[in-house]
Amino acid sequence: MLTSITEGILCCLTGKAASLVLPLESSEPSNGFEFVEVKPGRVLRVRHIVPERPPVVTEDQVSSGKTGTKVDSNEDDGGAEDVMKCPPEGSSVHCKRKITVYRNGQLVIENLGDVLHSEILQCQDGDLEPCSTVEVELADYKEMASSPDPNPVPPPVPPHAGDPKPAPPPRHRRRKPKRTVLIDSKREISSCKGTHADVALFFVHGVGGSLDIWGSQLDFFSRLGYEVIAPDLAGHGASKAPQIAAAYTFYALAEDLRAIFKRFARKRNILIGHSYGVSFCTFLAHEYPDLVHKVVMINGGGPTALEPSLCSIFQLPSCVLHCLSPCLAWSFLKAGFARQGAKEKQLLKQGNAFNVAPFVLRAMMSGQYWPEGDEVYHAELTVPILLVHGMCDKFVPMDEDQRMAEILLFAFLKVIEEGSHMVMMECPDTVNTLLHEFFLWEPDMSKTESIKCDPEAKATTNDIVQTLRVNKTVDK
Repeated sequence: MLTSITEGILCCLTGKAASLVLPLESSEPSNGFEFVEVKPGRVLRVRHIVPERPPVVTEDQVSSGKTGTKVDSNEDDGGAEDVMKCPPEGSSVHCKRKITVYRNGQLVIENLGDVLHSEILQCQDGDLEPCSTVEVELADYKEMASSPDPNPVPPPVPPHAGDPKPAPPPRHRRRKPKRTVLIDSKREISSCKGTHADVALFFVHGVGGSLDIWGSQLDFFSRLGYEVIAPDLAGHGASKAPQIAAAYTFYALAEDLRAIFKRFARKRNILIGHSYGVSFCTFLAHEYPDLVHKVVMINGGGPTALEPSLCSIFQLPSCVLHCLSPCLAWSFLKAGFARQGAKEKQLLKQGNAFNVAPFVLRAMMSGQYWPEGDEVYHAELTVPILLVHGMCDKFVPMDEDQRMAEILLFAFLKVIEEGSHMVMMECPDTVNTLLHEFFLWEPDMSKTESIKCDPEAKATTNDIVQTLRVNKTVDK
């Protein structure tokens, strides 16, 4: 700690930034690690494990009497275009949604397609609800006293007044819609096994992390035959650390991951993000809906637009953060793990987590500006999503992931009671099992077909309208 304080004082006196993160000499073998230049001078370390599989024979080769191996799509930057041509066999789900944003702060989402609310949103067995309405009222919206409702709702009548039915709760008056978004598409949702050569898993870490935090997951799924890709963000792990703050904005990092995704993508890709990495997974799923098959969000927070906090300790000069780095690392250990024993300290060290330069840390926190990533942006996603939340997480409240589950179209929410923010390191077996079950999950549309065949059942189900009211927590 004394060395950190001394270097911080010298940094303030000389006006030079503290030493930045440079590529590390990993003790692991070089097999499986690549250094990818996403832009001139911008190099990221990527762990890429391709399992050994037998040659793939296509239908055209069988009909022509020719066989051969499939060309590896990683030999050039057009990996997303060189994927297998055989479409995956799965359940076809009709995603039809109407999203209306009102000027008074209301967000109304009407699900009109084959929405599996009972199976997915509520995570319980039950009847399907093809039609449902999700209404979100923003907490920062307040009714103006000078604009009374011309049609006020009468107060509820007491039960003894002769009316056995209680009066309905008052509803806010909706004004002219500010924006309306219509989604009408069909999505094939199939089981993804490690033996499928057209499946790839992408793991994205958050602020202060590295690809090493995914060590248990990378080893587990690579042994099952999955192709796994895990990059180090700029300035993290063994990736190069540019000396300009603009290199760490959300958009700059998103373009880095876009380049990585286009280079290694297959036909069916599953994105797994942690904390800040969830935002990048959301971005890629929104940009490439036909290539992203499923998404896993681990302690990612609510569906709110990103905006840096002006009153944060990370806004201090880099030299001051360099002096405080031991305290910051200790605070992260206390808040990121449910327990703070020798095992957790060793996991933090092995994962190379929170081992970034103060300049990089400050630029990352200041660059979290993404106004497009609001509730509507998340509500437009039609990909199945698994939300994993550690009950003891001190960074992300439970209600944020609950709000995310209510906004998303297809969402599972799984809570791990003994886990915290770094749940994939604390409870690797539990997380691996949840992820694997989600990868193999395929929706059962038999009930939907029975509803379509029975007009009376369809009419009864269409009368079911579920209204969910959520108070949005504004991050300051």
